[in-house]
Amino acid sequence: MSEKTENHFDWQQFLRRWQEEWVPGEDDMEDLTEGGMTLADLALAAPPAAEEEIAAAEERLGTRLPPSYRRFLAASNGWRLDGGSVYRLGAAHEIDWFGDPFDMTPAYRQGLTERSTEQEVLLAGMWRRALRLETDSDMSYALLDPGDTDEDGEWALYVYKGWSGEFPDRYPSFRAYMQRMYQHFHSDRAGIPGFVNDTTRALDAGVDRAREEALSGRWETARELLTEAERYGRPLARAMLEQLNALSHGVGHRYRGFGELVADPRYTGELVPVMAAAHLREERPGAAPRRFLLGTRTDDGVTSAADAVLAQVRDRTYRYAPGGAFGQAVAEAWESARWGDTDTAWRVIRAALPSWSPPGPDLLAPLGLLGDPVLGPVVTRERGLELLATPRAGRPGPAPDPVPDLDPPGLCWLAETPRWNAPHGSYRCLWVEGAEPEALPGLIGEDGGAGLTAPPLLPAGWFPYDSGQRDDSAPWEDRAVLAVGRTGSGWAFGYDTAPRTSAPGNFFASPAAAASRDGRAVVLWAHRTRDGGLTVFHLSVAERGEELYAYTLRGTDVERSGPVPGALDPERVLRGVGEADRERCLLAAVQDEFGLSLPRHALAEGMLPRLTTRSWNRAPREGEAYAYATIGFGR
Repeated sequence: MSEKTENHFDWQQFLRRWQEEWVPGEDDMEDLTEGGMTLADLALAAPPAAEEEIAAAEERLGTRLPPSYRRFLAASNGWRLDGGSVYRLGAAHEIDWFGDPFDMTPAYRQGLTERSTEQEVLLAGMWRRALRLETDSDMSYALLDPGDTDEDGEWALYVYKGWSGEFPDRYPSFRAYMQRMYQHFHSDRAGIPGFVNDTTRALDAGVDRAREEALSGRWETARELLTEAERYGRPLARAMLEQLNALSHGVGHRYRGFGELVADPRYTGELVPVMAAAHLREERPGAAPRRFLLGTRTDDGVTSAADAVLAQVRDRTYRYAPGGAFGQAVAEAWESARWGDTDTAWRVIRAALPSWSPPGPDLLAPLGLLGDPVLGPVVTRERGLELLATPRAGRPGPAPDPVPDLDPPGLCWLAETPRWNAPHGSYRCLWVEGAEPEALPGLIGEDGGAGLTAPPLLPAGWFPYDSGQRDDSAPWEDRAVLAVGRTGSGWAFGYDTAPRTSAPGNFFASPAAAASRDGRAVVLWAHRTRDGGLTVFHLSVAERGEELYAYTLRGTDVERSGPVPGALDPERVLRGVGEADRERCLLAAVQDEFGLSLPRHALAEGMLPRLTTRSWNRAPREGEAYAYATIGFGR
């Protein structure tokens, strides 16, 4: 706020509007009924202070008051507040220096370090130099700080709630504080029937405009309008703003709820799954399940339906299924995303966005996408912004530039640093040509296994690790837990994001032969040290149940079986290649020979179905020994 802006701010008009719009709240009604008071007795304003009164206060205090507070006194010499912990601001002759009567300064200064911000340093010194404004409160203090000023001479205002144990709330000026209190007044009264005035009418018109701006792709304008309306507590503003935030902030967004829209049957199917997914992301493994709260009053039918949706999202059986042409596109996108092709899935959704129509006027976008366990990870923050910028529901306007695809081509990205994919960066995978992912359990799945299973639902930031070893496994066994999908070139794949720390050894038996029953299969295993150095690289290729060739590279030593093609021979591929590029060159040779790829985004998000395989180690033969060691860490 500049001094020029403050000079043009009409305090008399602002305070008069506040007084005219004021209606009693619940506490005020008790005062009126029990104390025999009238509305006039609860007036907010006081007569304006004369310039002489303000000057006398400044002479007594030994300082000139900040501009916005000075102009306030000239319009109303004090003010009665309600709805907060400060009840009354005193007149010019009543204000005085705070003096830190509770000796807060040492406690705040003790917490300062070399890394403390300028604001923290100012707060620590505020207590002894602040000017106290309130004369009635709930153990709270309104303090103007002459040491915390801006270029226009405004003093920051702090409200300290002595009973809360919290840091005080800071406002950049007295005017900013009063405008926020005016917004609080409106917010507190927003649900009162008949609370209608020029301010509410203007804000509600802004909400209507925001709806059109959002559907036309001008979501940032809509957000500004809704943010202002939300500060005043206007109905629907928060629910609509939260829709924009859900798509613009990405998967880590912490939902504040969608208000009464959740209980509206037109929107329940779109909003409840989103809230369920967010609820589950905040759970921690091993912790007791928390109650699923919708944030608004609902009937038993809605509550039961919400609990059923939560169970479906938890076990990954929920599917977002809107109607019409957009619904057909969503179904097509789901089929692509379920096996890892999230880029194609997004292109299908993006092309269909203009055809989307809301089930009611207060839904701004197809939010149900975010609640689908398969499609939700497809809608990244960047794609959410693209969605918001796309005109929809019949609104005209240009489409935004498409965001880049997420998945790099081929396999070389596996060699990137930092390691995105596993605690130690090692990985193993196989591809089966011309097979569907559903066929993999019959080719390499563990005996008596459950086939493909839903991936574990873990909180954001948790790594999807599962050793895959059953309690009845023999010590030598090594069952991989593969994320299963399909490449764009038609190969089914399985990828182990966190294999056991041991590299393929003497008992290693490649699953390529078993996987190649009906065609070709390729197996690849790269093992790294904890510092990321490549120690072992294995490749084996089989066809019609027979291994064609294989090699295992350990350092500079190569073990071969069968005629390895020259294009894949590690000695030829790595000739003249530095240590840092060895893995990338080996991967490039494999991807070029077979046209293989892996979907980085789907693997990183842990969204693909899982398969526990038969052991990648054979049993020790007669005369062979097998030993293993377990290291435990005490508490």
